[in-house]
Amino acid sequence: MRVYISADMEGVTGLVGADDVQMGGRDYERGRVMMTEDVNAAARGALAGGATEVLVNDAHSTQRNLLVDQLHPEAALVRGRPKPMTMVQDLDAGFDAMLCVGFHARAGTLGVLSHSFMGHEIEDMWLDGRPMGEIGFAHATATALGVRVVMLSGDDAACAEMTEWDGGVVTAPVKFARDRFAARLLPSAEAWKEIEEAAAEGVRAAAEGRPAEPDDAPRTLAVRWQSASVAQQLEGIPGVRRRDDRTVETEGPVPALYRLFGVFMGVASSLTGQAPYC
Repeated sequence: MRVYISADMEGVTGLVGADDVQMGGRDYERGRVMMTEDVNAAARGALAGGATEVLVNDAHSTQRNLLVDQLHPEAALVRGRPKPMTMVQDLDAGFDAMLCVGFHARAGTLGVLSHSFMGHEIEDMWLDGRPMGEIGFAHATATALGVRVVMLSGDDAACAEMTEWDGGVVTAPVKFARDRFAARLLPSAEAWKEIEEAAAEGVRAAAEGRPAEPDDAPRTLAVRWQSASVAQQLEGIPGVRRRDDRTVETEGPVPALYRLFGVFMGVASSLTGQAPYC
């Protein structure tokens, strides 16, 4: 049984601020340790639940955050950037289950380090009119590929967002948001136990359930940017149109939309250069 882990950082045990998750931040190195421990807990749980292969994708920022020499010895790793499919790089229909570790709530939500992909540059995103952030886009992409999302860890806001998206996903809240940069934390050992147990439960459910069916139906992706300049430049991409001065939309199968969205972010980064979490 093949299991895929997408690992973000903002929802990791103990982390609450930009200095915890950004390269060069005063607590970033400690944050890397905590991220690696969360992923290891998920890998242990996946293997206990029946996984025969575990692939981890380092999906945060530079995508060089996980400590390779401290990663679970049975977990392979996708590391570095650029990656055409960023947070779901190397995910394909051959996987039986996907775990989301260290995820966070979407932009505009009062969750720890909440945002959608680019700090404050992206104000809102929608898939077929449904509000969406990184959680929803990852879930929709995996589902379209025929892979079941079975587990998510993060703060309580991220867990609630996943439950709203798919009530069948097992969640492991490791902290409880008090504001965007403040939370009540579970003790680390307890958090890692919760992640491990949730991962095992989710993988067992995937093994016992029916495989998901791939879906290549066209969907509509819309993104509202802070800057009208970004929307104007993106309109130059074939198939992309402006809904208003700051919102663009386009259609296609979800995996193709995910890859195209990576191009959107490249354009936006070249135009703005603003740091996240401002």
